[in-house]
Amino acid sequence: MEPSQLNWIANFIWGIADDVLRDLYVRGKYRDVILPMTVLRRLDAVLEPSKQAVLDMKAVLDRAGIVHQDAALRQAAGQAFYNTSPFTLRDLKARSSQQQLRADFEAYLDGFSPNVQDILDKFEFRNQIPRLSRADALGTLIEKFLSPDINLSPYPVYNPDGSVKHPGLDNHGMGTLFEELVRRFNEENNEEAGEHWTPRDAVKLMAKLIFLPIADEIESGTYLLYDGALGTGGMLTVAEETLQQIAREHGKQVSTHLYGQEINAETYAICKADLLLKGEGEAADNIVGGPEHSTLSNDAFPGHEFDFMLSNPPYGKSWKSDLERMGGKDGIRDPRFIVQHRGETLSLITRTSDGQMMFLVNLLSKMKRGTKLGSRIAEVHNGSSLFTGDAGQGESNIRRWIIENDWLEAIVALPLNMFYNTGIATYIWVLSNRKPAHRRGRVQLIDATQWYRPLRKNLGRKNCELSEEDIARICNTFLAFAETEQSKIFPNAAFGYWKVTVERPLRLKGIDPERAYTPKEIKALKETAERAEDAPPVIKKLHEKGTAADPLRGLFAVTLAGRPAVVEYEPDPELRDSEQIPFLECPSCASPGHLPTPEETRAAIEAFIRREVLPHAPDAWYDPDSVKIGYEISFNRYFYKPLPLRTLEEIRADILALERETAGLLDEIIGGVKA
Repeated sequence: MEPSQLNWIANFIWGIADDVLRDLYVRGKYRDVILPMTVLRRLDAVLEPSKQAVLDMKAVLDRAGIVHQDAALRQAAGQAFYNTSPFTLRDLKARSSQQQLRADFEAYLDGFSPNVQDILDKFEFRNQIPRLSRADALGTLIEKFLSPDINLSPYPVYNPDGSVKHPGLDNHGMGTLFEELVRRFNEENNEEAGEHWTPRDAVKLMAKLIFLPIADEIESGTYLLYDGALGTGGMLTVAEETLQQIAREHGKQVSTHLYGQEINAETYAICKADLLLKGEGEAADNIVGGPEHSTLSNDAFPGHEFDFMLSNPPYGKSWKSDLERMGGKDGIRDPRFIVQHRGETLSLITRTSDGQMMFLVNLLSKMKRGTKLGSRIAEVHNGSSLFTGDAGQGESNIRRWIIENDWLEAIVALPLNMFYNTGIATYIWVLSNRKPAHRRGRVQLIDATQWYRPLRKNLGRKNCELSEEDIARICNTFLAFAETEQSKIFPNAAFGYWKVTVERPLRLKGIDPERAYTPKEIKALKETAERAEDAPPVIKKLHEKGTAADPLRGLFAVTLAGRPAVVEYEPDPELRDSEQIPFLECPSCASPGHLPTPEETRAAIEAFIRREVLPHAPDAWYDPDSVKIGYEISFNRYFYKPLPLRTLEEIRADILALERETAGLLDEIIGGVKA
């Protein structure tokens, strides 16, 4: 069907809302009725030719006492769904009594297969029936959807002379129509849209970033796609279409299976309905959702591995309730979030105030490890995922785990105001466990913030979009993998650092500099003695003879009572500081993929301390046990362009202009007084 015809049908259905629901619902709630009714009318039209066959099969199964009837009824219907009630929507159109219409309509709904029941339950559509019935609007609504002016059936409608009045609406066309309605309702409720619906321009870019780098390597076969923050399913369907198109262009035949999980009941229902309407009944069965199905605390696909994964997880949304269901921070045993890495146990558990990076960890746990292509991932994040979390904390550990495993290919900074309900900066992370040779050990950062097309009319906070040319430009920059003004390439270690605690001795007046003090004595001295820079340091430990001095690690060589000794000083908590030492202090870390050895770590930290700390605090040392590894990615550091300073001539001209303006005002005031 032509796009213009689909648009006409969408306008007609949109008009039904205004005609029937205007005085019953506020505009933001039209979707609660129109979306499920659109689904029902399509399913009803698809099932019409096999209606009698389903009823006959139902009778046979009942007489035989067969309890599990689903498979047989699906076969009778020739679809992944069916309806065993004696009614169709056309039968209900003729009801004159509202009471009878309501009873028969509810019986009609009850006759649908379990997968459709799930959709209706998540839409909470049955809750709308009493209101529609009381307002005498239910019959009108059904009649509007059965209008001869539109055809939601896959079969053509003919004129009396045999010519086609309305062409049949195939599954793809129906899916496109339904997505258009969802888009319009989301834009109508733009304050909520970004939570559940990612703009199509961003999704197209994500899909191409996943598939284009391996377009020549895709073979005929079956591929599994997954989204752990499914929303209305747009990412999966766009990704599926992109993969199918690339496969066709390369002469390959691929089949795809879609999997997803979504906690919001309504958006889950929309996604599942969309797949059913497209004829993808098997894919609809692989979609799991509802309030009880949180991806973090109730993974619907443990042990599954997928070829391609895309997600747009919620930003800044608390996952405290999930944490409690998982046993609390100390009780989590989920292998997705507690991993072994380079000989240590790494916690990938983030702050409860923002769980977006946990969704990325969920995707990474489902990567294929035994295939040629492995897995490719694209996920949208806001800026906090680049830098929040101190060294050793969950967010930093996730970045460390990703980068040290060499999974991160690139991060693309998108234009501001790309999404519906937020103007904050957003980024696409592109990951793979099968990096091509030229990318290994490196990460590409792309600044695409200036590549966009302004919208003629804002959609909520969304005031720009990526044109096809912008998407191509970003993808070409990604594929070129070259240094430009908008593309920077770094060795993995460029983002790593050691966080080191630097100590200085506690210096107190009136103490004996020749003896060591016990912890109890030191506590008393802190309360009574006066600190002073020129006072002697407090010794807390005398080491045995033969201990080597190491002042950078707090072991100082001194002379006590005329004899050499090695001592430790009590650190002063008021002078305690920390240093963030880049991995690139280690010369070998400039090589792509190199990670510092323990020996290189010590050498780099001590060289930094000697150069940056000791000239200002000669008595300082660092605590080796305090060293923690952290990772952060700062786009501003690499792409920030300071505004050029104004010239002295420009500044002088502005000052003189202000003086002239001020003098003129004074003349007017003084002249007015004299007059």
